[in-house]
Amino acid sequence: MTTESVRSAVVPSREAWHGLLWFAPLMALWTLLIYNWPSIPASGIPTTFHQLAAHGLIALGLWLGLESTSLTPGQRRATWSAIMIPDTLWLAVAWSAAINGVFHPDTTSLPVLPLAILLPVVIGAPPLLFSKRIGQVLDAMPASWLVALQLYRVFGGWALAAWLHGALPGVFAVPAGIGDMLTGLFALPVAIAVAAGTAEGRRIAWLWNILGLADFAVAVTMGMITSPGPWQLIVPDVQSIGTGNYPGVLTPAFVVPSSILLHVLSLRQLRRRNRKVARRPDLTAPAIQAGSRPGAFEVGDPRI
Repeated sequence: MTTESVRSAVVPSREAWHGLLWFAPLMALWTLLIYNWPSIPASGIPTTFHQLAAHGLIALGLWLGLESTSLTPGQRRATWSAIMIPDTLWLAVAWSAAINGVFHPDTTSLPVLPLAILLPVVIGAPPLLFSKRIGQVLDAMPASWLVALQLYRVFGGWALAAWLHGALPGVFAVPAGIGDMLTGLFALPVAIAVAAGTAEGRRIAWLWNILGLADFAVAVTMGMITSPGPWQLIVPDVQSIGTGNYPGVLTPAFVVPSSILLHVLSLRQLRRRNRKVARRPDLTAPAIQAGSRPGAFEVGDPRI
């Protein structure tokens, strides 16, 4: 390993930890703010901001990634529209349903909220995983983008603030809130680490994606077994997330499935990068082999 490669691996690591040091106090300040003024999350303003911001960043990042590919302008527009139009409609439908109380368990006998979480993942994951055109976009897009985008997960601190105010059961709010905040907190340093292009950075990004998906697995499971419905196993003293109240219900109805799909895309991108590195030829091999051929001159050879 050369001095330059060591330096490129160390410097991003330092930048990553520096980013964590200034981002963590901001996250703590936000949690303290919504705890002291519960009217802020109740107003729906933070939910509106971070959902629209995430949606806009996805649209922008997708377009920038498409511009880096060899696709024609018409193919770029068609690909962008094929992804963003369904995503926008899904956001609008989930938002309207939340405002109109569709996610309340007494509205219908169907498990509307679990379906809102699972159906987008079941429908969206196959094309995102197997589309060749999506693969082209992922190859052209920096691996740090899909990681840094999930900075919005720090807004999961609202669950902890709601629990401290007695508005959510701790059995759901504590693991879900802490998991979300940790995923969002580490998004910035992991993005800086993976931007270095090293194998270590990609391994860290893999672990971060697993952390984010594990957080959702725990949160969805605890939400289902603490909410009214056929899967309820725990009856908490206060209502859980599955009661369908706006604006909190938008988190599982839209943010959770969209974040799961972002993790899926990130894992596919990292896998493609690892394969690309594995197929890259070792340029030092011919020189080593040439030096070991019979009759080749070496330093100290009396024939020189």
